[in-house]
Amino acid sequence: MFFSREEKRVHIHVSSPDGEAKFWIEPKVELVKNYGFSERQIVELERIVKEHINEIRDAWSRHFGC
Repeated sequence: MFFSREEKRVHIHVSSPDGEAKFWIEPKVELVKNYGFSERQIVELERIVKEHINEIRDAWSRHFGC
């Protein structure tokens, strides 16, 4: 998910009953914050973000009109 107008750098928030995390997408995929996910879960989430990076960028562009 995105939060409108939080910051200009492309990023995504991941939320589940296990926790919340924030990943920057540019200039590279990088974990910014983690609240509650295990290291193993973070590794899997980062893999998923990288796998869907183009979809995330496209959604960001549509959402923010970039």
